[in-house]
Amino acid sequence: MRITVGTKIWGSLCMVLLVLLVVGGVSLRVTDRLTADAAWRSHTYQVQGAITELLSIMQDVETGQRGFLITGDPKFLEPYENALGRLQPGVRSLRNLIADNPDQVRNMDRAEEFIAVKTESMRMNVDIRRNQGFQESQAAVMTLRGQKAMDDFRGVIAQMHAVEDTLLRQREAELEDTTEMARASVIGGALIAGLLVLASGLYLSRNIATPLQEITRIAERIGTGDLTVTLTPSSRTDEVGILSDTFMRMTRSLRQLMQELSEGINVLGSAGSQIVSTTAQVAASAAETATALAETSSTMEEVRKTSQLSTEKARHVADTAQATAQISATGKRAVEQSIAGINLVRDQIGAIAEAVIKLSEQSQAIGTIVASVNDLAEQSNLLAVNAAIEAARAGEQGKGFVVVATEVKSLAEQSKEATAQVRAILTDIQKATATAVLAAEQGSKAVDAGVRQSLEAGQAIENLAHNIAIATQASTQIVASNQQQQVGIDQVALAMDSIRQASTQNTVATKQAETAAHNLNALGHKLKSLVSQYRA
Repeated sequence: MRITVGTKIWGSLCMVLLVLLVVGGVSLRVTDRLTADAAWRSHTYQVQGAITELLSIMQDVETGQRGFLITGDPKFLEPYENALGRLQPGVRSLRNLIADNPDQVRNMDRAEEFIAVKTESMRMNVDIRRNQGFQESQAAVMTLRGQKAMDDFRGVIAQMHAVEDTLLRQREAELEDTTEMARASVIGGALIAGLLVLASGLYLSRNIATPLQEITRIAERIGTGDLTVTLTPSSRTDEVGILSDTFMRMTRSLRQLMQELSEGINVLGSAGSQIVSTTAQVAASAAETATALAETSSTMEEVRKTSQLSTEKARHVADTAQATAQISATGKRAVEQSIAGINLVRDQIGAIAEAVIKLSEQSQAIGTIVASVNDLAEQSNLLAVNAAIEAARAGEQGKGFVVVATEVKSLAEQSKEATAQVRAILTDIQKATATAVLAAEQGSKAVDAGVRQSLEAGQAIENLAHNIAIATQASTQIVASNQQQQVGIDQVALAMDSIRQASTQNTVATKQAETAAHNLNALGHKLKSLVSQYRA
């Protein structure tokens, strides 16, 4: 049967309470008896006081009557009358007090008879003294009738005092016995209650306090970090036994938990060290990436400046081509004029020869410019390839830059093709120029062949004008291509700036991650230090 700690405590308290109730009941009974005995003793004192008071009243009546009889002065009747007025209340009071004692009631009846005789005698003596004088009153007194009644009254009063004295001694003895009984009851009850409380305390201490002290000692050792403590298994089924078993299971769970926590902290420390090493490597890579991006940005700035220069030169080529077109138009008009007047041809051949020579020189200048543009296109192509490589290294953030690099490469290829076309046109122009020079030389030798040669020159000039128009269009395309290339380079520069900003943010984030890794590593060491305080 399982008896709980609460039941044991309540059982002990109920036993103590039962003893206290028994002791209290005995004490209450003894107290009631003691109170009754004290009341009877007080009653006896009241009866004795009433007897004495009645005797005193009778003596006052007698004294007042005697003074009047001796002096005849009516003022002595005042005490006499007052005493007579108090006599009957005193008699009634005494009779009420002794109503429980038949012997005293009989004595009181006798006393009242003597009182009646005495008071009647005193009234007669007073009347005789008032009406007949001193001598007659003296003779009435000398009959001793009143004196005998007074002596008999005193005898009855003495008997009543004796009875009350006997009762008083008996009641005082009973009161003393009751007091001793009450004292013994209280002392005995207190001793029994004290012994029972002591026994209950010893029982509760051995049954409850001692196991709890053992559990408290184990808890204090666990609180200091010692998890190696063990608790003896208990066969008890009450709350203390349940607490002991639960505490033992808790100790085992804490020991296992600390072991697992120690293993986890070791893993955390190792992971923290690896994270610190990895973040350091990432930080170094980020720094290298930032340096490479800075160099790439500088290179793109140079490419942008070179592209601007190429655009300016292309515009110059276009302007020159337009001027050449105007010159070819002038040559065409000159050929027409030479057909109209052969004589004017001779005069104009020199001018044509000079113009053709200038055209040859300008064609050579254009060839130089075209070569420069071709070199720029080659460099742009190389830069586009390098930019694509760097964008591939940048990963996800470099996808937009790959598109820009591809566009730049396409523009470079278009520029290269345009320069090839211009170079072919310039070759044709140089050939036409050589033909024109040869025609001018032959014109000076044979005027007859001049017309034919002029026609041929006119046709050549038309071809030259056509080629110049093509060259002009090519130059315009070169300018437009360079402008597109400039836009692409600007986009590449913006993309490189975005990549640089992203790299900077990545560097900052890497530093933050490195700081967090250091903090994590420090936390792992701190946890390891804390766990080392517990011995499992």
